[in-house]
Order: sequence, then structure tokens, then C-alpha cells
Amino acid sequence: MKNIVSSIIVLFLFSFAQLYGQVNFEFRGVWIATIGNIDWPREKGLSAEEQKASFIKLLDIHQRNGINSVFVQIRPAADAFYPSEFEPWSEYLMGRQGVAPSYDPLAFMIEETHKRGMEFHAWINPYRAVANIKHSSIAASHIIHTHPEWFLTYGTIRYFNPGIPEVRAFVSKVVKDIVTRYDIDGVHMDDYFYPYPIEGKAFPDEKTYLKYGKGMTKDAWRRSNCDSIIKNIYDVITETNPRVKFGISPFGVWRNKSQDLEGSKTTAGTTSYDNLYADILLWLRMGWIDYVAPQIYWECSHNQCPYNELLDWWSKHTYGKHLYIGHGIYKANINAAWRDKTELPSQIIALRGMKLTEGSAFFSSQDLVRNTNGWADSLRENYYALPAIVPPMSWIDSSLPAKPEVIKKSNSSYTFKYNGEVKIKGFAIFKFRSCLEKATIDNATLIKIINAPLTASIDRKDPSLPYDLDSQLFVATLSINNNLSEWVELK
Repeated sequence: MKNIVSSIIVLFLFSFAQLYGQVNFEFRGVWIATIGNIDWPREKGLSAEEQKASFIKLLDIHQRNGINSVFVQIRPAADAFYPSEFEPWSEYLMGRQGVAPSYDPLAFMIEETHKRGMEFHAWINPYRAVANIKHSSIAASHIIHTHPEWFLTYGTIRYFNPGIPEVRAFVSKVVKDIVTRYDIDGVHMDDYFYPYPIEGKAFPDEKTYLKYGKGMTKDAWRRSNCDSIIKNIYDVITETNPRVKFGISPFGVWRNKSQDLEGSKTTAGTTSYDNLYADILLWLRMGWIDYVAPQIYWECSHNQCPYNELLDWWSKHTYGKHLYIGHGIYKANINAAWRDKTELPSQIIALRGMKLTEGSAFFSSQDLVRNTNGWADSLRENYYALPAIVPPMSWIDSSLPAKPEVIKKSNSSYTFKYNGEVKIKGFAIFKFRSCLEKATIDNATLIKIINAPLTASIDRKDPSLPYDLDSQLFVATLSINNNLSEWVELK
């Protein structure tokens, strides 16, 4: 009786989920912020066991909610969540910068993330050096002591000076170290390039501009500095480990149409291009980044920067790269729009209607953990009720793994074996209604991903498998770069 009830529930959820436009390939990411102990670890000075347990709990929650990728902030302020010869241990681990935990957090986090078949993107901030000059712990080995000439203070934050070539070389060296030593899936940067303007206060880089400006306007020179760091990091990644993706999550408005005919129909007071000096469109056109995840942190009804206008604008400016939409779920309950439980579902439905939009990213982790406005439930039970494969990037890797060998153990049970050369992360099970003429990836539905490097098994009678009794089932191997093999029917 219990199995019958379970099957009915699964079939109901499966049918219900179909109404929400389930897709087989979709990026579903979440930002896990470490600065200020926002998301993890939630306190400084926890033991290694407590830190590990809390990160595992985070991953388990996100996996249940259908998330398939995490952006983990491993370098919030010229510090590290891993042993580094260039930068001290982060204060957000043990409470004081430079104090080492008894394990390697980055290696641990990558291993646990990959165990669950999820991607790990190493999120770094390129230019923040001291988060708060009044309160931050600063180790004696911090680079502000060895190269004080590289830094500027603006407000309460200490920044690397982006205009100094040696600064850009140093950041590239840090990235190369990470990409060389760790099995990450991506390097990720957010919207902080030049800092957000402080009213009435200029960023103090006039001397640097006079030295390196070479006849450019200051704005053009600042943009060229950001262009250079992006190009440098792209080159480092492709030369060191070309499997690793490189992505940016910029401020949601590139430029307003009033400033540039190519801009969006918005009236933002700040733009990525004009105030942060980050020309995202150039980086996309030049192929220096693999994906963009704009922070469209406004509601659909916003009067200056409406979500749907920006969604449409970004979908027309991908230049062949992947577009993931950043959702500002941290804004829950700040106004009537964000108190509306349908705000996030409406945003997801809208982006799924865009042909060149590949998925979502949520800021931040704690809001999904808290199930604010019931949005985590909504993902788990409706929009992410079925799994999705991270969309593959053909320009990085188009190699298909060998199809699995299928061994039938009984009338309902099967074992899969993989003997190919392309490294895989597991096996994907697809459901196809036999009343249709031909099973293809476009009319099949992904119902399960089994994370196993070489062999796995399933039983068609498993009540957790969401498929109709008259369905055909197929299995394919799934490579570490998200490419699918030819599939094999489970007869």
C-alpha cells in the first residue's frame, strides 16, 4: 500500500511539474557568500567538524531543491579558503586572518559538491583587499603590507588599484594557482570591479591615471583596465585548464537607452559600463567569458528597471555564450512586490520562455535555506521537481562519451556500465511516452541523474521514479562537461 501511495504522489508531482515548463538542460545555481559569514560558515571559529557538517547540510538542502551548481566565495578580500602561498587564510573561517583550519575547505567543498553531481564554481573578488578598514582582521603576511603602493582606500574598504599592471598580474597568478591545484568547474566573478560610487567622493586613482592613461579619457582607461584583467584571466584559464568555465555576474543594467542606443529601456542611476567600468558586452563579443549571470534583482513591476525588460534585453545580447539570470531573492518582503509569493515563479516562467536563456542563479543561499516566501518549496515541488543537466558548452568540449552497456538483471532491474575514455559524472535516465512516433531528446523527459563514475543500477519498480506505466525508459552516459552519449532503451 505504501508503494502504491508513493507512486501516485510521484506521478501527480510529475504531471503537475509538466505544467511549469520543465526542461532537460538548465543551469540552476545558488551563490554561497562567505564574506561577513553571510551563508557559510555562519559563524567564525567553528571547528572543522562543524564547518564540514554545515556545508554538507547546505548542499543537501540545495540538492533537494533541484539546484545543480554552486558559486562559493573562496576569495572574498585578498584572502583564501584554501592554503595559498600568495594570500592568508580568511578571517571568516577561524576568526582571525592567517589562522589555518585543520583541513582544506576548498578541497572538501569541491569533493562534496561533485559527490552530488553538482558543479562547483570558485567565486573570487578581484579587487577588494580589506572588507572594512576599521574592523577587519589583517594578517602580517597580507599583501597590503608587502605592496602598500598597490592599494587605495575608498569609503571603509581597501581596494587593489586596478590601474596598476602588477596588480592585474598578481590577480591572474592567484587564479592560475586555483585552476592548477583544484578540480573546479568554473571561475566566477560578481559585479565588483571598480567600486560603486560614493556620492560626493571620487575614487582616488588620479596619480595612477596620469602615469598609465596614455591619452585616454579616465573612463575609457578604467574600462581598459577591467578589460585587461578579464582577458588575462581568460588566457590563464584556457592555457592552464581549458575545461574550466569563466563567468561574470554583472550589475543588471549594462547601460540605459538614454546613454546608448544599444542600452536597455531602463532609467538606472548606476550602470555597469558607466560606473563600475565593466563592459560586459565587449567581453561576450570577444569570447573572453563563457557565461554571464546578470543580477536582475528587480521585480517585474519595478518602475525604473523592470525584470522583464532586462530579461528581454540580455537575451538579445548573449553573443553565443550562456545566459543565466540572477534572481534577488534576498529582497523577499522588502515591498509589496517581493512579499508576493508569485514574484519568483513569474520570473522563472518568463525566462523559460526565452530561447537563449539557459537558467537561473539565486542570491543567496540562506534565503533558500529559510524557505523564504515558500520559494524553496516552489522550486522543489514544481519548477525544479525534475532534475536538469547543466547546459554543455560546445566551444569548451563537444566530446561525447561512449554509450552505456546495459545488463538486464530481471524483468525490471538493470545495471549500467561505462567503459569509455571520456570522463563521466554518471548516467541520465529519460522517460518517453511510447504513443509518440520517435524518441528524441526534444520530446523525452529527464527523470533521474545517477551520480556514479563507472557503474550504476535502477529498478523500474522504484516508486521514486516519476514516469507513466506506459512509458519507455532510456539511459545515456553523462560526461563531466555535461555532454550526453547516444542513449540505450531499457527493454
